[in-house]
Amino acid sequence: MIRKKEKRAHRSTITGAVGENGMELGGVHIHENVIASVVRKATGKVEGVVRLAGSTLVNNIAELIGNKTIGDRAISVHMEGDTVAIEVKVNILYGYHVPTVAGKIQTVVVEEVEKITGLTVTSVNVIIQELDDADDSAHGEADDI
Repeated sequence: MIRKKEKRAHRSTITGAVGENGMELGGVHIHENVIASVVRKATGKVEGVVRLAGSTLVNNIAELIGNKTIGDRAISVHMEGDTVAIEVKVNILYGYHVPTVAGKIQTVVVEEVEKITGLTVTSVNVIIQELDDADDSAHGEADDI
């Protein structure tokens, strides 16, 4: 017997606006890409974070063949009903206290996702993938310009 693989929810539905007659106007669907975008922007605001984890070479190859960008692979979103669990992989600058940076990422991600989407964040797992030197970070940014 072959079991069908269950599809993972890629969006969450929340109650929409209510019209003057008291009837609901329809549902609001929030796709996981919206959550990933909020996570990406919120994480970038945290002092000590260099970038989302990943390789420029891998990113370029993935984009050429039409796969997700490295930023999308560095962020995992699992939605169920009106809750969301998040995992984000980042590189931080060498010399920063890893638990402090990770805690700030968790705090800012929860605040931003809940404020912008109205969904409840059940967890934010932060994976510090690499420590970058300040010299490497500055050199890499100059190359990207």
